[in-house]
Amino acid sequence: MGNVLIINSNLSSCTKISDIITNMQHNAVDVQTLDKGVQKAMTGEFDLVFLAATLSDGNGLACTSRILSIPSPPEVIIMGDPDSDTAEQAIKNGAWEYLQKPISTKSVIQAVNRVFSYREGIQASPAPRVSLKREGIIGSSRRMRQCLATVTKAANSNANVLITGDTGTGKELFARAIHANSSRAGNPFVVVDCAALPATLVESVLFGHEKGSFTGADKTVRGLISQAHGGTLFLDEVGEMDLNLQKAFLRVLQEHRFRPVGCRKEAYSDFRVIAATNRDPDRMVEQKLFRKDLLYRLNAISLGLPTLKARSGDLEELVTSLMETACRRLGTEPKGISQDFIRTLALYDWPGNVRELINTLEGAISEAYYEPVLFTKHLPEHFRILMARSAMERPETGDAAHEVNVTREVREPHGIGRPEETEELPPFRAFRESALARAEKRYLNTLMKTTRGNIKQACSVSSLGRTRLYTLLKKHGVDRMGWSNQNVT
Repeated sequence: MGNVLIINSNLSSCTKISDIITNMQHNAVDVQTLDKGVQKAMTGEFDLVFLAATLSDGNGLACTSRILSIPSPPEVIIMGDPDSDTAEQAIKNGAWEYLQKPISTKSVIQAVNRVFSYREGIQASPAPRVSLKREGIIGSSRRMRQCLATVTKAANSNANVLITGDTGTGKELFARAIHANSSRAGNPFVVVDCAALPATLVESVLFGHEKGSFTGADKTVRGLISQAHGGTLFLDEVGEMDLNLQKAFLRVLQEHRFRPVGCRKEAYSDFRVIAATNRDPDRMVEQKLFRKDLLYRLNAISLGLPTLKARSGDLEELVTSLMETACRRLGTEPKGISQDFIRTLALYDWPGNVRELINTLEGAISEAYYEPVLFTKHLPEHFRILMARSAMERPETGDAAHEVNVTREVREPHGIGRPEETEELPPFRAFRESALARAEKRYLNTLMKTTRGNIKQACSVSSLGRTRLYTLLKKHGVDRMGWSNQNVT
């Protein structure tokens, strides 16, 4: 007997699904609001959650990852209109299944039976506890836990693996982790950079050659495939592989046999393939840039790596760990990290992902030099501009508290707490001018702090003319020189 939660604003749908589940001898609880439903789901008391894609008080689809973030998450089945994009997003968010409305009794019964059959199988034969070697892989967000679970499965298998992900997401790092945790760990991990294979020497590089087989071949050389015997052959950026080479490599992948250049006999190599690409392999197949049969061979196990933006919860942990490594590499003393530094990094989209983050941290460390703590001012200009623009929408704590107090004074004259008594309210124009003055001063303080008093840069960020900016600084008593160690104009 299991516990099932139904979250749906439609009471009749809740009742129908609840009755079906109860008749299947499971416990059913239904709620009609998203907020209460998510709270119940995160208690860890349920094995299965039926969640509507949209409810009257919010987007259920967007809450899937939150429900799945708890230590022992339930399976989540999304219910929604016939929409392929919504169904795709539900699966990407980690949903077990997507059921189209109207929900039939048969579809509910089948879904419930599949889920409980799966969970009973896990309980009957739990996966052995292993200490995963994850050198260099940092983060504990839900997306990262999913990736590490796939690494564990791939390491316990000899099947080929295809790793996809944007540039800088750590594809080679994950490939090495799969190898390091597999039974092949003691054997070679051989990297083939498919984007850099020389067209004239590609067969020689991959398959090797005999002495005298071509001009300059003054000795017999083992190819990369031969070197990977007993270990792992990592095809980096496999999407860049030439179509002719794809055809030749397909046979090698099937037979594990190849003929070195100039050799009469075939050679054999026992290798396992892990391939990686930052391109969409399915799209490449549609465009006839990649062989479908080769993709099938490579994609026995699929591992899609998230962007840094998609795993923003790992940012502070990443920064802390990478900072230590970067300081050692640059030969500097360990540095502290201010909260404004972290907040600024969190505002950025990171198109270059973790690789860009590493380069940014090394630049900030070099900029700080002997200074012991990193602040926003140590980051490149585009980060500081981003912070300044954000400050216009996000008031700082001190001013926010002041604004709350002002609001209370307006709403509660003489502390009586009766907002209907408006005889003590200031005139609207006076109140508006006062609020505007506070907002302008807060903005100017942040602008000077972010640009370190550089008037030229401040004019660029704020789109104010030099004369207008000086006038506003004088009007609000903001000292630009307080933010700079030197007189910069």
